[in-house]
Amino acid sequence: MDDSIATGPAHPKPAFSLIIATLAIAIFFVAYPDYVIRPMRHQGAGELQAALVVLQYQHLAEFLCAAAALLALVFYLRLKPGRGPQIRAISATAVVLVCAAFSRVNVFEVMFHPAGAPSFQPARETKLDGDEKVLAVNTRAYPIRSISYHHIVNDVAGGVPIAVTY
Repeated sequence: MDDSIATGPAHPKPAFSLIIATLAIAIFFVAYPDYVIRPMRHQGAGELQAALVVLQYQHLAEFLCAAAALLALVFYLRLKPGRGPQIRAISATAVVLVCAAFSRVNVFEVMFHPAGAPSFQPARETKLDGDEKVLAVNTRAYPIRSISYHHIVNDVAGGVPIAVTY
């Protein structure tokens, strides 16, 4: 008499559940810091601290999610589920991999690049309203409205290279 326990075929649900869990975690680790740490938005001290902690572990979390999703996908596909479930599992794993790649990109460096060489005109010829806020360096004024997009203007004032930032 054989005392071994008979086991049936493995069920694909745990592997698919792992893929979905890695998808949720990967999206969170990419989206949360970008949502919290964005320009022109008030951040509370607690949520900013949480976003910075998420950023600190983002690369590791994304790597682990990608590895787990790929392993779960291989296991899942070996169980030969139907065509529709295969497509869903492959698609979810692809999104996890995209999140892992996207976590390597600093969105704000892409969005906010230094402005080109600034041009100047006499104050009486400008179209600034009386309430316009500016950063002034020597005899030059940099409108904050313009700088808020680029966050930095490289210029030369009095022969000295400067970086005007806001």
